[in-house]
Amino acid sequence: MSTVAQIAANQANSQLSTGPRTPAGRAVAAQNNFRHGLTGPFLILGWEKEEEFKSLELDLVSEHNPLTPTERILVRDMAQSHWLRQRAIILQNQCLNQQIPTADQPMELALYLRYQSTHNRAFYKALGELQKLRQQKTKAEIGFVSQKRREEQEAMKETQRKAQQARREAHEKRQEAAAHRAEELHQARVWLVETQARRHETETTIAKVLKMPRTAQSA
Repeated sequence: MSTVAQIAANQANSQLSTGPRTPAGRAVAAQNNFRHGLTGPFLILGWEKEEEFKSLELDLVSEHNPLTPTERILVRDMAQSHWLRQRAIILQNQCLNQQIPTADQPMELALYLRYQSTHNRAFYKALGELQKLRQQKTKAEIGFVSQKRREEQEAMKETQRKAQQARREAHEKRQEAAAHRAEELHQARVWLVETQARRHETETTIAKVLKMPRTAQSA
């Protein structure tokens, strides 16, 4: 546990390291984040070529062919992450170059190594998100196609079922019509037989009457 004296000493030391106090000092400190441009908003530094970054971005766009705003953002993130990763490598090489006055700076080298690793992860994270988005879209499209195919198959089955039902009903109607015609034909034949029987009976009666004596006919 820190003693009272240690706490007081720490507080006194903190007052001695409050950062730049003059306007010029603050301006220099404000530019520290932009000295290497590996943090904060993405910038093309003065010693870099903007057309090379645009060419990199166009190559990635041509390779991955982003179709949605989200896909375009991820591809741009990949371009920026790769650019910053390459910048960190260049700055590392400068730290190791003995001919440069600022070379042999272990803290700077460690900083650039860390940023290289950070932007390397950022590149592959954006790539992974893009691939995951594409896979989800592909699955959704496959699911949509499968659903549409199932709907088409169900519609075809329903059409076939209705056609079979129509054929069955038509067959039943034909059978009913044939049965009705058969019944009508039977009734006609019965009527014809009965008519013929009555006619025969009438003719027989008439014949008997004609053969009877006149006295019997008049009676």
